[in-house]
Order: sequence, then structure tokens, then C-alpha cells
Amino acid sequence: MLYIKVPDMNDSVSDLSIDGTMYKLRFTYNEYGDYWNFTLMDKDKNILLPMSKIVPKFPLNFFCHKSSAPDGIWGCLSDLENVGREAFNDKTAEFVYIPNSELED
Repeated sequence: MLYIKVPDMNDSVSDLSIDGTMYKLRFTYNEYGDYWNFTLMDKDKNILLPMSKIVPKFPLNFFCHKSSAPDGIWGCLSDLENVGREAFNDKTAEFVYIPNSELED
């Protein structure tokens, strides 16, 4: 399992390498609704997982998966019902990637 730091910015793009392949992660905060969104892109900024609201305990790529995306689940671990602006900063929520190989055990 990879624990991924969500930058303390309302809109950010970060690079992440998984199994030698580079991906871009975009995190955006929606102030009006007090929630975070996540987008997964390849290194050329082609969208692999379109913007999804980050909700706890639910695989963000459940309804959308491209073969060029990493083989695993993106999600948020938290006991909160809503993942607000400070949830990742105060560590009441953690953003994760879980490879399918770890889920099969």
C-alpha cells in the first residue's frame, strides 16, 4: 500500500512513480462543498481516471478503469463521513493506492 501525501494547496499536480511508470495526480479542493477531488493522468497528462470526489472507504476507480492505469485501487482511509479541507493535514484521512497484488492475499 502506498500512502500518498495530498499537498496543502487547493489545486495541485504531483508526480508519482508506480512500478517504474510515472503518473500525475491532481488534487483539487471544492470550497463550496467542502470536499476533495482526485484525477489520475499519465505522464503526458492524458486522463486515466477522471475527476472523482474523494469519499472515505470507497474505491475511487470502481466505475472507471483504463488498462493504462496502475492495476490497483485508489482510495481514502478515514472514519470521517466527509473529507474536508484539513482532513489530510490533521491526519484524520489518508489517501492511498493499493495494488491488486496486495488485495489478493
